[in-house]
Amino acid sequence: MTPAGTPPRQPVHATTVARRCGAQWRGLMLMGPSGSGKSDLALRLIDAGWRLVADDYSLVWASAGRLYAMSPATIEGRIEARGLGIVRAHTRPMAQIAAVIACTAEPVERLPEPEVRVLDGVSVPLFRLNALHASAATLAARSLQTL
Repeated sequence: MTPAGTPPRQPVHATTVARRCGAQWRGLMLMGPSGSGKSDLALRLIDAGWRLVADDYSLVWASAGRLYAMSPATIEGRIEARGLGIVRAHTRPMAQIAAVIACTAEPVERLPEPEVRVLDGVSVPLFRLNALHASAATLAARSLQTL
């Protein structure tokens, strides 16, 4: 069951991961084109103690002004590891989304202006990262500290 009984409504092409921050779980949606490193970044975050919510597609919905995500049942608990195939991962059934990470191969600005992404009517902070850089997992985790 989702918060306030609201059913998930919108499939979004994104991998979602979450970690415990104090008493609650906070999620990051990793978005970008195929091959941009979303699953690779998610695997590195999972190795650092994060939990997989959904790989490749996330179901999102708004409740009480907050954005939430969960996995479609058909792919729950699985993530693509390029070169290995589909593997199992420690999961979290759903998460409140704290931010979106836009995975890009383009150079990112050193001191970017704040950006947001609107999903299901909720604005969430957006950060641009090259997901394949060695520091991407650390930067993604640190994005939660800037909120």
